Amino acid sequence: MTLHALPPIVLSEYRQHSLHGPDRDWAETNCYIDVWVEVLHAQGLNPLACLSMVFANDFDGDQWTFYKPPHEDLFALYGIDVQELNVWRGLLPNASEQLRRGRLVLTETDSFYLPDTAGTDYRSNHVKTTIAIQEIDLEQQRMGYFHNSSYHEMQGEDFIETFRIGKPYDPAFMPLFAEFVRLDRVQIKSEPELAAIALQLLRKHLGRRPHSNPVSAFLPVFVQDVEALKEQGMAAYHAYAFATLRQLGAGFSLGSQHLGWLQASTGVDFTTAAHEFQSISEACKTLLLKTARAVMGKRAADLTPLVSQMAAHWDQGMHALQHSLDQSALL
Repeated sequence: MTLHALPPIVLSEYRQHSLHGPDRDWAETNCYIDVWVEVLHAQGLNPLACLSMVFANDFDGDQWTFYKPPHEDLFALYGIDVQELNVWRGLLPNASEQLRRGRLVLTETDSFYLPDTAGTDYRSNHVKTTIAIQEIDLEQQRMGYFHNSSYHEMQGEDFIETFRIGKPYDPAFMPLFAEFVRLDRVQIKSEPELAAIALQLLRKHLGRRPHSNPVSAFLPVFVQDVEALKEQGMAAYHAYAFATLRQLGAGFSLGSQHLGWLQASTGVDFTTAAHEFQSISEACKTLLLKTARAVMGKRAADLTPLVSQMAAHWDQGMHALQHSLDQSALL
């Protein structure tokens, strides 16, 4: 018996969204937003409309904001309703019930059993990540799911371990967080309709931006962190880079893409702001490589100029973005 929320997806025919294309600075950003990009894309919905939350991103002391599309934004733009799933029976029976009702299930899971992470975590590292379950074949023990930059399938032992099939009840095992996605009110709006809503959401999230430059606040902490990472090694660097540099750079790359789409759809000129935020992305990608070399070689490296450059881009980008929105309000 096969259960699925969307029409069946043929794995060999699935084409990922352009935001995950090989020409991007960051083919993957974070697991949650990457899943939503593909979930929306698979339904013929435009994920570029829901990315304005990145302009509120901040440096939070030991990480950059792990940004996610707010549920109220998803409902306003697409009619998608997201609710928490109470995993009280176990993930497989509870997820199966939601799929029977035509609802996707987003769940935290262990990358150790995700075959799409071959070469990184698959069968080598236990790392929490988020997937969106689209299809379950109970008889064949097969699952179709969105993860990172595309759509994938798992079966056999990976399926059994992911759903803990046959394992005795363990009162110490805590169910992972899960959500179900109601799709019965989904609306495919025209680009002008979508852009009009997105413009209002952009104003909301820009109003929530940090009061002072977060890249400047990051700089002294980053310099100290790099020195510590030289002693801790590359495993610590990779975890650190994901929590900080990737979220910083990839977030503003998405922001730049969002502004480019919004300009094309509304006629509001976001050229300067989009350029400044894309410059953060490019500088951050360079910083990622320079930091890796400094940690690996345990040698001195002056990374301050690159971070200072990104801080200037943040100031100039936010000023230009606010100006563009102010001008649009006068039209």
